[in-house]
Amino acid sequence: MDPAGSAHVECGRCGASMQLPSTARTAVCPYCAAPAIVERPRGAASVDPAFAMGFVFEAPRASELVRRWARAQGFFREPGVRLAKVEDLRGVYLPAYLYSAVARSRYSALIGEDYTETETYTTTDAQGKTETRTRTVTRTEHRPLQGEHAAYVADVLVTASRALGNAELEAVEPFDLRAIRRYDPSLVVGWIAEDPSMTAAECYELARREAVEKVGASLHGFMPGDSHRDLVHQTWLEQESLDLVLVPVWVLALRYREDRGLLRVLVNGQTGRVAGAVPWSRLRIALAVAAALLAVAAVVAAVLLLEPA
Repeated sequence: MDPAGSAHVECGRCGASMQLPSTARTAVCPYCAAPAIVERPRGAASVDPAFAMGFVFEAPRASELVRRWARAQGFFREPGVRLAKVEDLRGVYLPAYLYSAVARSRYSALIGEDYTETETYTTTDAQGKTETRTRTVTRTEHRPLQGEHAAYVADVLVTASRALGNAELEAVEPFDLRAIRRYDPSLVVGWIAEDPSMTAAECYELARREAVEKVGASLHGFMPGDSHRDLVHQTWLEQESLDLVLVPVWVLALRYREDRGLLRVLVNGQTGRVAGAVPWSRLRIALAVAAALLAVAAVVAAVLLLEPA
């Protein structure tokens, strides 16, 4: 994945392996904000992507989306995110694997069928008079069900980057796969494009777990009856495919305090969906608790002063 006029660099902190525009030999890592990025020769085992999806909007729009997201964070969140320089936002073509498979499952569950019946009961009014009444109640009868289910699981997307985990990628999904194109080096010229730092075998395992979870969710909708419980299943995946694809992500990596970890904000380069795990502000929470205690103490003192001696 070496587009013309690009430089291969590697982050010494998070291990991200990227293609930068040819003018860049050192830079700040878009994932962890580390300045120590050095040029490295591309590994012989590097894999070219099969597909890519382009950015839909430019940096000014991404910056505005991050500003709105930052303003929407609650008062008790770490305020440093509001002070972030959104100009440090970087557009990155993130490597990910697109997985599909045929899933065959065996399942068992208890299926609930609702029915109604009339029951008689007695009630006593305020005068002590007893009265017999009837009412309609809904009851559920459960019966065991076992069976087999087959489905095609498509469009499972998992990260191929050690620098950006799968949970972070999921937070800004989905991507519009209708815009997918066969990869051509010209698509990423002028952009940061990361090489995969995870092996295909590792990504297969990630994708299989996600695929089985999707099958489990779909089985809940497949169950007959009015309700069900105790659903369990065994699922086998066949006819698997795994294709490397570059997905567009705007990344803002913040290190706003030396004693705190990295805060990373992501923006889906197609949909504009923003995600980031902003930590709670211990100082603001402590101040709010102290203010509440002082307010309670003031009320108690006022009540005591108003009581007659």
